[in-house]
Amino acid sequence: MADHQEATVTLPSDPVSVSSARRHVARTLAEWGLSEESELADTVRLIISELATNAVQHTFGQSPTFTVELRLERDEVLRLGVTDSHPRWPQRLPAAVRQDNGRGMVIIRSLAHEYGGRLTVVPTAEGGKTVWISLPWAAPVQG
Repeated sequence: MADHQEATVTLPSDPVSVSSARRHVARTLAEWGLSEESELADTVRLIISELATNAVQHTFGQSPTFTVELRLERDEVLRLGVTDSHPRWPQRLPAAVRQDNGRGMVIIRSLAHEYGGRLTVVPTAEGGKTVWISLPWAAPVQG
């Protein structure tokens, strides 16, 4: 297996694209040897769903597309990134704020931490941002 594998898809910022992003990630993980029934696969699908939903809902029409990127580095680290062109970074809501949505980043950060991973946000050259999640890779090496 190569030291580094990548898979990328760019989708329209439309609610139907969230399920497309999730399917793309599930197919890629399966190709890389992660069982669809594993807890990590479920977690990754949930993380991508939340990040893609954020890219669609919180860019206020200013990002016509979003990009999902997966990187498997040395069969040790899985990096998931969702990039959009809106300059506003995710905001952490105070615990006292009660609303029906806005908890996605809390969920994502908690899931990443639970698996020994981390969340980072980095600016893009075009003025947007990429939200990256790094997780330890837990699949058997495929020959």
